Amino acid sequence: MSVSQPSQTLEQQLFFNVIRERRSVRGYDPEVKISREELTEILQQATLAPSAANLQPWRFLVIDSPELKQKLLPIAFNQQQVIEASAVIAVLGDLENIRMAEKIYGLAVDADFMATDTAKSFVERYTGMYSSMPPEAVRQIVYTDSGLVSMQLMLVARAKGYDTVPIGGYDKQKFMKAFGISERYVPIMLIAIGKAAKPGHPTVRLPIDDVAFFNEMPKA
Repeated sequence: MSVSQPSQTLEQQLFFNVIRERRSVRGYDPEVKISREELTEILQQATLAPSAANLQPWRFLVIDSPELKQKLLPIAFNQQQVIEASAVIAVLGDLENIRMAEKIYGLAVDADFMATDTAKSFVERYTGMYSSMPPEAVRQIVYTDSGLVSMQLMLVARAKGYDTVPIGGYDKQKFMKAFGISERYVPIMLIAIGKAAKPGHPTVRLPIDDVAFFNEMPKA
């Protein structure tokens, strides 16, 4: 017996529209400026993304100065969205994010989300765990969590009527040196954000049968 699917709620429709309408936009209206207050709000919403042990290893360098965007342009191989977009957000991963554990769990206590003893045990547990992890394991966690927040940032921007494009094509070593970023941080990606000068190109996706499998992977 077939089971009829419930109709989508308005909330679901709006959310699915955000997902469908997000495009990687490479041409921006240089006249559109996003205020720092609104950029801050976008980042605040993005940081609701999940992270391992809620340690939130993401850090953001927001580049909205015309002079600094010009400085970034050759580092990003002269991709014009760097200077046309309202801002470029550099997503960085903090390899020493465990330093924030006490503050994070302290805030959870202040919000009545966690008992003081529980918070203390979490700090001790994860501090010990991270100190014994190989550096590459910590790095992998940081990359994974920073990827989650990056996607959420782009969806939040789209929900607010802005466009984005993730940029992986840039000289990461030159970027770190040019902007005085220490080795404590790893560059994840740049995200240009602004208003599209023209709509982003629609793209196709593989059929779900080619990428999703139930209970076992294909043999070849």
